[in-house]
Amino acid sequence: MDSYDFIVVGSGFGGSVSALRLAEKGYSVCVIESGKRWRSQDFPRSNWAFWKFLWAPVLGCYGIQRLQFLNDVLIVAGSGVGGGSLVYANTLLEPPDDYYHDPQWQDLVPDWKSELAPHYATARRMLGVVANPRFWPTDHMLKDYAREIGREEHFKPAEVGVFFGRSGETVPDPFFGGKGPPRTGCTHTGHCMVGCRDGGKNSLDRNYLYLAEGLGVTIIPEHKVIDIKPSKESGYYVTFKKVTGAGAKAKQSMKAGGVVLAGGVLGTLELLLRCRESGSLDRLPPKLGEIVRTNSEVLAGTTAKKNSDTHSYGVSITSSLFVNDRTHVQLVRYPAGSDLMGLFGGVITDGGGRVPRPLKHIGMCLRHPLWFLRTLSLFGWGRKTVILLVMQTLDNHITLRLKRCWWALFRRVLASSTDGDAIPTYIPEANAAVRGMAKRMNGIPQNAITESLFNIPMSAHILGGCVMGQDAGSGVIDKHHRVFGYDNMYVVDASAISANLGVNPSLTITAMAERAMSHSPPKKTE
Repeated sequence: MDSYDFIVVGSGFGGSVSALRLAEKGYSVCVIESGKRWRSQDFPRSNWAFWKFLWAPVLGCYGIQRLQFLNDVLIVAGSGVGGGSLVYANTLLEPPDDYYHDPQWQDLVPDWKSELAPHYATARRMLGVVANPRFWPTDHMLKDYAREIGREEHFKPAEVGVFFGRSGETVPDPFFGGKGPPRTGCTHTGHCMVGCRDGGKNSLDRNYLYLAEGLGVTIIPEHKVIDIKPSKESGYYVTFKKVTGAGAKAKQSMKAGGVVLAGGVLGTLELLLRCRESGSLDRLPPKLGEIVRTNSEVLAGTTAKKNSDTHSYGVSITSSLFVNDRTHVQLVRYPAGSDLMGLFGGVITDGGGRVPRPLKHIGMCLRHPLWFLRTLSLFGWGRKTVILLVMQTLDNHITLRLKRCWWALFRRVLASSTDGDAIPTYIPEANAAVRGMAKRMNGIPQNAITESLFNIPMSAHILGGCVMGQDAGSGVIDKHHRVFGYDNMYVVDASAISANLGVNPSLTITAMAERAMSHSPPKKTE
């Protein structure tokens, strides 16, 4: 049986940081990732190649985009060596001050903002964060909307992890003194969320994971960890199975001195909940799966009516606007030809009042039949559409548990329930902003159909479930990301985020992972 000092489960922002920093401290490290390893030329040219875009192994789809329905939310996540960095929109922002003062974790250190500041700086350097240098017509429209509502000073270029360089020109590693891979300047074609074929995106396989493999870290793709069991002596036995192609479901085991859980919220929680249920990790704290958040976000958008209009140029997110102190709006795009996500577009529908929103939605379709018919046409959607990603810092959360669900043929699967304030499906500021953009684009304003017709929010930023606490009664992990009740076991991904951010979480996950690994001691030599 193979043995490592550490096994890292997942290769996203938390897992990649952990792998590199543990290797630098002399540990032998193995990363197990359920998704595929991707080369630039292997990414789909558009998301119509759904077998290369969507992750659904049961259907023979092994792509970079996961869609998972829970009872209370539709989650969009990443898959592959590099995790969410392969499919995210590159946006790397520090959160507003409210994040550091959430009651769940604010008392664990004297000043979280000061504590995390040097680790944010490291994360920004490693991920190559810069301000988007180029605006496009829709950015000027968003700025004009900001001027209209008296918030022009709150309009900003997006902070992104992209190597701009000279468009299409390949140069030696510009980030790590020659230790990293050659890089190609961004071509501004908007492919960030389909897979960057041209090489400008600073995805994790081009920084943390590349450097980690240079130090001897082993990465095993296309395998899913299904069990973790403590050894009678010390450490853990980790069992995993192949999930793609021939030999799928074949099981293997390895021994590890320690385990870092970094499979994203859905992956980490499902694994830990199954381990607790089976008795493999029966001392896991009762808070496991509680206080799961989604950044209180909704998605809206507008599609230009003229077929000649093109709004797909630029990186995926180029600018943003705080329309008020608690509501953050970002301008998002897919590349021309990538129309698949247009399936989620529906006629804009306001919420509130006594009439249920689904009935209002049907009424809007009847009042605006041409709008409704245009939302059914997907071809040209990517080229003509901009999406507004709207996030808030307001507190609300759900709980995730294993339940038997009819839609899973009554197997026990991850399911959600609401406890406390429900995740919003309607944010008035979002609809106001999308109407403002539609007026300027001569477009059709839209909400996500899951939100307006089914009252189910859609989120790409699921957080929490393994929150920090003073002890096992108030959290799942301590302030150093160590799991209560188990030695040398860490949770270092979005599951550890203990408050709503109100901004894209990737930079914060990276910074918190940097901090967690900074407290891990170097390997003792004989």
